[in-house]
Amino acid sequence: MTTPKGTRWLQDDRSRLAADRIVEAAGELFTAHGPDKVSMGEVARAAGCSRATLYRYFSDRRELQLAYMHREALRIGAAVARETADVEGREARLVAAVLSALQHVRGTPLLASWFGGDGTAVTADIVQRSEVLEALGTQFVRDPAAARWLLRCVVMLLIMPGRDEAEDRLFLERYVAPLVATRV
Repeated sequence: MTTPKGTRWLQDDRSRLAADRIVEAAGELFTAHGPDKVSMGEVARAAGCSRATLYRYFSDRRELQLAYMHREALRIGAAVARETADVEGREARLVAAVLSALQHVRGTPLLASWFGGDGTAVTADIVQRSEVLEALGTQFVRDPAAARWLLRCVVMLLIMPGRDEAEDRLFLERYVAPLVATRV
């Protein structure tokens, strides 16, 4: 089995600690300057490591961006799974999961910055190519194509939110959940 791109740094505990420090520093820089405007040299300085150490864990900026998004997505995915475990009904659980994910991302400045301005293009590219993000969607929808479509809906709601949570909920209940929940 091959390691999905952007997850190589998760392979052992020692690597995870060093790489996590790098990913944390990168996340703060991505928030301050935009995910596509941060150089690897800036990340190395902020993480307190050499460029050689940085490149040992991440081959390029895109892999570092992937690592950051994957770490945060896994954290949020675990929280959403806990928060929605007791919700009855496939459609209701799906709606609750998406609303929870939206709330987590919108409430985290380090993540919210990825869904506006210059960060949008980088985020869209990562979402389209990420096996990790797709796998998170399959927690709620087993059909991989439906999970990818659901992920695109979540990104759309982050980039172009409704007027309020009630409008997001209506969109999810009326259009998304009836289609996606049937693919469980």
